[in-house]
Amino acid sequence: MSGFVRRIPEGDNRERMMCAECGYIAYENPKVVVGSVVVADGAVLMCRRAIEPRRGFWTLPAGYLELGETLEEGAAREAMEEAQADIVLDGILGVFSIARIGQVQVIYRARFGGDGTPRYAAGPESAEVALFSWDQIPWDEIAFPSVHWALQAWRKGAATALAAPAGNPADDPRGVHRMAAETRTEEGL
Repeated sequence: MSGFVRRIPEGDNRERMMCAECGYIAYENPKVVVGSVVVADGAVLMCRRAIEPRRGFWTLPAGYLELGETLEEGAAREAMEEAQADIVLDGILGVFSIARIGQVQVIYRARFGGDGTPRYAAGPESAEVALFSWDQIPWDEIAFPSVHWALQAWRKGAATALAAPAGNPADDPRGVHRMAAETRTEEGL
């Protein structure tokens, strides 16, 4: 940003980008990602990414919350955009903080809308969309660590009533560690 400098504004305790002329502060805050674990007959809806980052890898229907949307509206929109799926949200499954990339992810538990029949197709950001049973999930081709976390949270609570949302794993409370190959093996992935 031309004309902006990093300094600590009066009354603050951390550096911010500020206009050197007028003192305007350009706050840099985390982005909110919304998505869902959409389930039908024990199988999870997943999308193979057609865009970067992680093109060709599998993820849940999720993306950035837009201004003017509620969390629920954003999660439903992302399912429609990425998987052409009309969904019904059943509650928050997990809230994940990923400090290393400045994201907070809110992932819902969901099912297909209408009569409940799974109807889906690849949207413009997806190369392919499919339902996977637990044993069929392409674990070595998962796009992001938080997808692993959300799938694990769903698996642990799939047959139970909704409870408090899952959070980051105990060994990564701030979301600063990348997923290591041995982590997938230890978790049985």
